[in-house]
Amino acid sequence: MFRFANVEYLYLLLLIPLLIAIYLIAAYRRRRLVARFGNSEVMRSLMPDFSQGRLRLKATLFILAYASLVVTVARPQLGSKLREEKARGVEIMLVVDVSNSMLAEDFEPNRLERTKYAINKLFEGLQQERVGLIAFAGEPKVQLPITSDYRMAQAFAKRLSPTLVGEQGTAIGKALQLAALSFSSQSEKSRVIVLITDGENHEDDAIAAAQMAKDQGIRIYTIGIGTPEGAPIEIGGEFVKDENNEIVVSKLGEQMLQEMATITEGAYVRASKQDIGLDEVVKSINQMEKSELSTVRYEEYNEQYQYPLAVAMALLLLEFIVLSRRNPHLRRFNIFRDKN
Repeated sequence: MFRFANVEYLYLLLLIPLLIAIYLIAAYRRRRLVARFGNSEVMRSLMPDFSQGRLRLKATLFILAYASLVVTVARPQLGSKLREEKARGVEIMLVVDVSNSMLAEDFEPNRLERTKYAINKLFEGLQQERVGLIAFAGEPKVQLPITSDYRMAQAFAKRLSPTLVGEQGTAIGKALQLAALSFSSQSEKSRVIVLITDGENHEDDAIAAAQMAKDQGIRIYTIGIGTPEGAPIEIGGEFVKDENNEIVVSKLGEQMLQEMATITEGAYVRASKQDIGLDEVVKSINQMEKSELSTVRYEEYNEQYQYPLAVAMALLLLEFIVLSRRNPHLRRFNIFRDKN
C-alpha cells in the first residue's frame, strides 16, 4: 500500500505553474530588451555564446528538482508489513449521558461541555489502555468501538451532543447492557465501564443492569455530574417546562450511582466544578490487575523519501553544472540546436 505521510505538502506542487509563468515572463522581457538594441538576427551573431536552449534546460531541471523536493517532504511510504503487537492494560468503555438534562448550567458552561473537556484530558493521559465511547439518552448508541487510537477517541468525544441520539430520556440500564457487549477482551480482570451522568434515570432498571455487569466481571465507575440543588434546562433560549408549565429543574441523583458502583466493586465520584473526577477514576483503574489485550495489528510503512531526494539532488547538481552560455571550446557541438 502506498501513501504520503504528510500529504498536505503536496499542495506546494500547485506553485509549479507559477514558476513556469515566471520563467516565461522573464524570457519574454529578455527578448524585448534585446530587441531594443537592433535586429534579433544581428544581435544573435553578436552574442554567439548565448544559448536559449540552455536556459530552458536549466529552468526545466530546477522545476523538476523542486517537484522532487516537494514529494520528499510529503514522505512517500510503502506499507509492506503487518506486525503483531500485544499489550497489557485495561479496556475502558466510556458511557456518557447526552440527554437534555446534561445541558443544565449548574456546571459552566453546562454539564455536557464540562464532561467533554474532562474526557479529552483523560485521553491525553492514557498509554496502554484501550477505550470506547457510548452516548445515550432514551437509547444508547456506540459512537466509537474499542480502540487504542486516542486521537480518534478525542475527535469523537468532541462531537458529543443530544442530537446524536434519536430519542430523549435517560435509559442508563440499556446503556450499560450495550457497553457490556462492546468489549473486545473477554478477560474478567480488564473491563471497566465509566458512566458519566446526572443520575436521573427514567426508563429502566439500571441496578439490574449493573448486577449483570458484575456477573460478567465488569467493574462500573460512576461519576455524578450536577448539583443536588439542580438547575433549569435551557434549549434554544427557552427553559424546558413540564406538563404543568413549570420550569424543569434537573438535580443530581446520587443514590443509584453509588449503588451501581458498590455492586460491581467500582467507585462513585461526585464531580465538582473544579474537577469532574476522571483523574480519581483513572488512579483506581491503574491499580487494577492488567491482562493481555487482544492482539493489535497495524501496518508498518517503509519510508521512500530517499529516492525523490536523490533525484532532486541530482537534478540540482546538473542544473548547476549546465552553464547558461556555450563553452567556447565545445561550440562545434551544438547540443541544444541553437541557431548561430
